Amino acid sequence: MWSPLLAQQAEVTPLMSKALADLSGKEALMITVEYPPGAVDPVHRHDAHVFVYVLEGSIIMQVEGGQAVTLTPGQTFYEGPNDVHAVGRNASTTKPAKFLVMFVKNQGAPVLVPVK
Repeated sequence: MWSPLLAQQAEVTPLMSKALADLSGKEALMITVEYPPGAVDPVHRHDAHVFVYVLEGSIIMQVEGGQAVTLTPGQTFYEGPNDVHAVGRNASTTKPAKFLVMFVKNQGAPVLVPVK
């Protein structure tokens, strides 16, 4: 279920997965992601609705065609099913960052799809 690409840079902890009975074929998935200092994700997509909530530290997020934003604890970020996640990284090279992610996706679909 977890992509080896994401696992190289971040620690991913699954929290909950739940089929959504009133949305046939869809599921919700919640995870936490811990970026070590300097961590950078490869360009990817999620093919899902993605809701991010920063818990600790500071992260930089950007979807293709959008502006890069620096997020701190309590701030949120959204990606849609057609978005390409162009930038995802820890804003700090010395401190870790942690965030909560909730996906609404097709049941059994991968969480992360690399984009070349």
